[in-house]
Order: sequence, then structure tokens, then C-alpha cells
Amino acid sequence: MKIIVTEGSFVIMAKDRTPVTSAIRLLRKERVHYTDHLYEYEDKGGTAVSARELQLDEHSVIKTLIMEDENKNPLIVLMHGELQVSTKGLARLIGVKTISPCTPETATKHTGYLTGGTSPFGTRKVLPVYMEETILDLPKIYLNGGKRGYLIGLDPKEVLRILKPVLVRVGIK
Repeated sequence: MKIIVTEGSFVIMAKDRTPVTSAIRLLRKERVHYTDHLYEYEDKGGTAVSARELQLDEHSVIKTLIMEDENKNPLIVLMHGELQVSTKGLARLIGVKTISPCTPETATKHTGYLTGGTSPFGTRKVLPVYMEETILDLPKIYLNGGKRGYLIGLDPKEVLRILKPVLVRVGIK
């Protein structure tokens, strides 16, 4: 229970709105220090909306993209919010013909998360992860915590430790 005091009065909040998702369970198990950041979700708003709502630089808001190769093998790409992924560049780097985004239904099937609420942590299936290497230059990043309208803030080195991503340079404006 939370008690919020404002100018001599107080409001008792019966329930904390912070979700406990598969991602959060994994982070707790791994003893990762993270911060919770709830915001008003807007359908198809992406990182621009979460950055605006939480007053963050969109560069530090990292999107979790579920993609697949020409054989329908899924993978995760972690990318700065304002950048796109060079799918041709990524395909070349990992030795496949093509990379393309999964449909929302396929992404949910692989991860267990709804589009707009996909976390790279605690996915239904263990998927290979590719992370834009410049993410490690940031002191703190914000990733989806496994629910729409919910980001977690953490040290990017924790992503490296837990997910063991392949570091790539495939971000484009």
C-alpha cells in the first residue's frame, strides 16, 4: 500500500500499479537493479510517446524488435528509439539472406508479449539477441518491462550480462 502526502492531506493508494511480468521476475532472480516507469500508452506511438511522456531522450529509450530471417527463425534486435534497423546490414552480418519484422501475432507467439509491450527479458522462447553496440555508451537505458505503458530503467551492462547479445552496428536514421 502506498501513502501519498500532499500539502497536509494524504491519499491512500490501495494497490501499486507496477506490473510483475516475466521480465520482472527474471530481473529479480538475476538481482538486477532497475527503476519502474509507468506512462499512458498510445497504440502505435512507439518510443516517441514513451520518451515524451517520461521526459526522456528518445536515444536512451531502447526498442525491442522481433524479427525473423528468410527461414522464419526469430531474433530480437535492441535499437535506440529514434533509429531504424538496416535489415540488409544485419542479414549480411549474421549470414542470412533477409531479415524482416515479424507480424504482431508471430512476435507474440515467440515472446509471450503483446506488440507495444515486448521486453527482451523473460521471453517465452530463448531467442538470439542483437544489440546496437552504442547502447553500451549510455549510463542508463529504458526498455519495455513486459507490458504496454511500462518501461524499466537499468544499466545497459546488465543487458549484456543477462542476455549476452551479439553487438552490432546496424542503426540508421
